[in-house]
Amino acid sequence: MRNYRIELEIFEGSGGQRRTDGTRPDFAKEGICAWMYRGDGETSYQVGQRFRYPEDLGKLCPWLVDSLAGVIRALEHGGTLPWKYLGTPYEKTLDPDGVTTEYVRCLDPTASGIVIRATRTALPE
Repeated sequence: MRNYRIELEIFEGSGGQRRTDGTRPDFAKEGICAWMYRGDGETSYQVGQRFRYPEDLGKLCPWLVDSLAGVIRALEHGGTLPWKYLGTPYEKTLDPDGVTTEYVRCLDPTASGIVIRATRTALPE
């Protein structure tokens, strides 16, 4: 079986910003992911932040991990999902011998939900 490196990147989402009045945001109303939120733009998770799979799995929201589970299983066993999202920001790269990307939205149905780009890179045999 082929070996792959899998990286997860926050593609869409908001971690919020520090509030000077000491209050917490209304996450659903303001579109802030409660998992990403850390109270300021420096320590909150941000778009572009990357995590290694499986090493960083414990750093991820458990609900997000659940949303990713099927896609990760397919990727780590060499599979791909057939839809390509052509002409959208989620257009995928499909190359079983190189780099393949998949996009996964977490299960939060509000504007607080985030999108992860999962990138699988084939390692030399």
